[in-house]
This record gives sequence, C-alpha cells and structure tokens, in this order.
Amino acid sequence: MALPSQVSTMADQGEAVCTALRSQVEKLGLSIGDEPVWAEATFEEATDPFSQEVSVVAYWRGKARFGKATFFPDGRIFAEYQVLLPHPEREDSYVDSVQIWGSPQKLSGEAVIAEYMK
Repeated sequence: MALPSQVSTMADQGEAVCTALRSQVEKLGLSIGDEPVWAEATFEEATDPFSQEVSVVAYWRGKARFGKATFFPDGRIFAEYQVLLPHPEREDSYVDSVQIWGSPQKLSGEAVIAEYMK
C-alpha cells in the first residue's frame, strides 16, 4: 500500500490525470460525468521486477467503470480509464477506454476504439 504522505503530495498530479482522462472523452463528443474522481481512488505500491523501482498505482473500481493510473519514480504517468460508450460517429464501434501518458506538465492521450462483435 502506498504511504499516505506519498498520496497527499500527489493530489495536484492526480487531479491533472483525472482532468486529462475526461478531456480525452470530451474530444469525442462524449461525457463520463465527473469520473474519475481522485478522492475515490485507492492506492498501492508496485515494484518493477527488472529495475526494482517502486511506483504508486491509483485504482478506481467498484462503480460502472474501472481505471488505473501509474505514477513512476521518474515523474512519468500512464493512466487508463474505461468509457464503454457507443462511438459517436461509427455505428459498428464503441469507445472502450481512454489513455493518457507523459509528465504532469504535458499529458498526451488517445481513445481506445473497439468494434462490436459481428
């Protein structure tokens, strides 16, 4: 489990991650409301098996959507959050999730689009 002091110092970064995830959804003309909510995340530490570096991982679970954000020791961030909504322009596809990555000052992202089973 991540130390409470680590989590409290990450609040600004966490809010930026949540905003960036919602922004990726909004780029498609969709909305997931105020999800994800930083204050609703749970935390744990994860050790990289190769480098032995310890990252802090935030999870959102227990509601309609699942999400995960990894805060690496060098300052990089990778996050993914489920969207699970029909694609607004492609009848045969839906938006599975959105992803963001980068540093807190420059987060990039994209949507993960999936086709419906035929």
